[in-house]
Amino acid sequence: MIQKFLFLLEASPVIIGGSQTAAPAVTEIADGVAAAAEPGASGIFSNISVLLIYAAIIGALYFFMFRPQRKRDKEMKQMQENIRIGDNVVTTAGFYGKVVDLGEDVFIVEFGSNRGVRIPVRKSDISGVRDPKTTPPPSKLETKD
Repeated sequence: MIQKFLFLLEASPVIIGGSQTAAPAVTEIADGVAAAAEPGASGIFSNISVLLIYAAIIGALYFFMFRPQRKRDKEMKQMQENIRIGDNVVTTAGFYGKVVDLGEDVFIVEFGSNRGVRIPVRKSDISGVRDPKTTPPPSKLETKD
């Protein structure tokens, strides 16, 4: 098929300015296409190099994007499975509370300063196990008269 295409390119004259002449650029392009179409060492190595470049890009995406994300997901899931009653947790919304009961896929968490508010929270909504860091109230400044 490529040979038929090349034959048509070489045989058909190009009309430029009213006269029929064969354009040298067309024949050079046809020669380049014919050289690329021939099974040779350069065609094989160019195809292999393109495949290697694609493989390198996919490998880089895996090692820089997918692998670290899977590692973080695995660590998060393990942390959520290790939560026990009495642990202080923080939710994805930023609320701190204390786990008072465990369910199959939820925790019952007490919120508030008097710990009177109990709310069921999905296990996936727990972002960490930690106590809230609070600052002490400001002391009264002593003024000198």
